[in-house]
Amino acid sequence: MSRTAAVPPPGSSADEPSAVPTLRVMRLQSPALHNPAAGSLDNQAALHNSLCLPESLGVYVGETFTAYLGVLNTSTRQSIRRLTVLAQLQTPSNRWQLPSLLEKGVDVNPANGVDAIVAHAIEEPGQHILRVEVGYRTNDGGLQTFRKFYRFQVVNPLTIQQTTTRMGDSQCLVSLSVTYNKTADATGPLVIANAAFRPVDGLVARLLDGHVSESTPDAKMSALQLLDKSGLLQPGSIVRYLFQIEATSREAVLKGIAAGDLLGQAVLTWRKAMGETGQIYSASIYCPPVQPDQEHFVTHRSGLSVDVAAAAAQRAQSTPSAVDQTLLTNRFPVTVEPIDPPRRMLPNVPTRVQFLVVNHSQQAMTLQLQMRVADMQQGLVACGTTFTNLGVVQPDGGSKVATTRLVALETGLWRVQGCVVVDLASGREIPQPPLFSVMVVGETDPSDNDNTQICRQ
Repeated sequence: MSRTAAVPPPGSSADEPSAVPTLRVMRLQSPALHNPAAGSLDNQAALHNSLCLPESLGVYVGETFTAYLGVLNTSTRQSIRRLTVLAQLQTPSNRWQLPSLLEKGVDVNPANGVDAIVAHAIEEPGQHILRVEVGYRTNDGGLQTFRKFYRFQVVNPLTIQQTTTRMGDSQCLVSLSVTYNKTADATGPLVIANAAFRPVDGLVARLLDGHVSESTPDAKMSALQLLDKSGLLQPGSIVRYLFQIEATSREAVLKGIAAGDLLGQAVLTWRKAMGETGQIYSASIYCPPVQPDQEHFVTHRSGLSVDVAAAAAQRAQSTPSAVDQTLLTNRFPVTVEPIDPPRRMLPNVPTRVQFLVVNHSQQAMTLQLQMRVADMQQGLVACGTTFTNLGVVQPDGGSKVATTRLVALETGLWRVQGCVVVDLASGREIPQPPLFSVMVVGETDPSDNDNTQICRQ
């Protein structure tokens, strides 16, 4: 289309006849790849035989919607005076003005036209409306306008489901399950070009892909690994990603990651067959609360102490929280956390383990730590003195360290349980969840002898 427009001179006549403009609107979209039928013997390889026109708009969340606006002057004798074209995109929740070169009044000569391209990033699914308003001067000098509406549906190409797992006081694992949705517009493959996680300040994210590093000498990948790494998805396919979120700044490490803390947001960059790119974001991901009543729950690396400390601080400051932890602070005014517990133990070899006892309440307590053998598993029990007097533990995070000896009686995976903290002043007993799990092996390992001592009754 030719693009001829003239700004009318200041002294132009107001009663000069004006033609009626003709509006044309088209979406600019790359062609789709042609998929030949199975068993076809067509051996032509020309490019034009490999492409076809899109069967539908196929607008996805995350891509940029681009439209072509063209105004024609079909008259061969009259000009269009003071032509203006305004474009607006209406989404389910907002209205966006789309700037173009046709917003200011121009004159269009006979048998000519003007055009412009408008674009906007699509951020939500649902019905969208492209509203185009054309204005021009009539023969009597008045302003004439007409509007056209173009409706189209936007679909979400990917569904992102996330699962977050606590991995300690300052670390979480975020598992993403990404599904390429089966829709009428999903006629071809989609490639996940990049999967990233944008953490909040103080945290870092690392993708745990499990692939062989390309920098490793003589690194080899199987065909299945190469296919998985490519990110190619057919409609209905699922791909999973695992991110490790960890606190790095000194302040974040000291504070830990508590329940309800914002971790960040996952960002997926995808490409269509012809290279069209889009981005889609997951919902904001938060650190989940601990579940001390779960069957296999253990305190070590669960974040229980961090959650109780954060809830106590919010209670003291009357600060609202995304997760109500009132029941947790009432249940655990005192927490017991193992300090570097052993991962393995030997049968009949006593091992010394230290525990950090923290008073999260608002008043000092005179505490005693007890390991009740009757409540412990039969394969792992306390030996020697089974209680430790801690004396007065100060409130609001005051702490003491207690040492206990444990001995394994049978091989297997056992939990250290039966820990109870007693407030000697009030007589209140505060039972603790299982503290940690340990594997008891039958063979001696020299690396496990550092923490062992003779059990003294």
